[in-house]
Amino acid sequence: MAAQHLSPALPAPAVAAPYPMAQPGYGKRSAPDQLPSRPDDFALLPLRERYIAGFIEHLPEGASMSVKCLAKQIPLYGQQAIASALTALSVAGHLRRVRCAIGVGDEVRWVFRTFWSRTARDNEWWANRLTPGVPQPVRVPVAVAEYAPAAVPPQRAAPVPVPESSSPAYLALAELGRIDKRLPLSADDCTALEELAERWFARGVNADYLTGALTAGLPAQVDSPVGFVRRRLIDKLPPALPTAPTVGALVAHMMMECTDCGAPGPAEALPDGLCRPCRQPAAPTGPAPEPPVERDVTALVAGLRDLLKAP
Repeated sequence: MAAQHLSPALPAPAVAAPYPMAQPGYGKRSAPDQLPSRPDDFALLPLRERYIAGFIEHLPEGASMSVKCLAKQIPLYGQQAIASALTALSVAGHLRRVRCAIGVGDEVRWVFRTFWSRTARDNEWWANRLTPGVPQPVRVPVAVAEYAPAAVPPQRAAPVPVPESSSPAYLALAELGRIDKRLPLSADDCTALEELAERWFARGVNADYLTGALTAGLPAQVDSPVGFVRRRLIDKLPPALPTAPTVGALVAHMMMECTDCGAPGPAEALPDGLCRPCRQPAAPTGPAPEPPVERDVTALVAGLRDLLKAP
C-alpha cells in the first residue's frame, strides 16, 4: 500500500482590514464543540479548497459569507470558483448554510447564516445541531433583523431598459444577464416573469438571494433563458414565513438550505448540505452520440497490407 502524503494546511491569506461584515444576525457563525486548531486542519482538501478554508477560518464572527464578497477579498478566484469551493467544503463537512426566522411577536424576519466548523463533521452531527425548533434562541432587535444583503455590490448597468416605476422583482430579473451571460432576458421576458419573482420577495427574499438562486449551478449552455428562469422560479420558491405567535413570544426556527442553489429543506433531506438535484450530475443537453459505424475488417486489413508493401 502506497504511503499517503498529507499536505499541511496553507498559511492563512491576509484578510483585508476591515473585512465586510454582514448585517447584525447574518453572516458567519462558528459551530460549537470544535477541536483545537491544528496546522493540518484542512490538509486533506484540494489546494483551492484548502486556501479558501484557511481564509474563512480566520474571518470574524458575523463576517459576510456571500460569494460576491468572498470573491472580492480573494483575488485568486472568481465567483464561480468560490461557489464551487463552498460546495466542496459543505460536502467535506466544514460548512452549512441555514436560514432562521427570528423576531418578537408579529415582527418575524428571516436571517441567513453560514455555520463554519474547522473540524469536519458528518451529516448526523450537523442534523442534530440544525434541527428545526431546537436551535439556541437568539433575540435581536426587529429594526436590525430586516433582510438586507450582506455586502452591497457595485452598481452595474442593466442589460435591458428599466422603466422608472420598475418593481424590485423586475430589476432583479433585468440584472441576470449582467451577472451571468447565459441568462440574458429581454424587457418582455422580465415583464412575463415579474409576477413569479414577486412571490419570492413576498416570502422575505431580497434581490441578491433571488439572483444567487437563479444563477447557481447553471449548465454549460442554456438554450432558453426565459424558460430556464421560469422553471427555477417555480421549483425553488422558498417556503412561506411561519404564522407569527402570540405577541411577545420569541421565535427561533432554523432551516438548512442547499449550499449550491439555496433551496431550503430539513437537514435529513440535504445530506452534505446539498439538495437532490445538486447532488446528481446534470443530464447531457446535447444530441445523443451516433453509434460507431461498422467496418469491413477484411477490407481494412487488406488495405493495411497494401500500404506495407508499397515502396
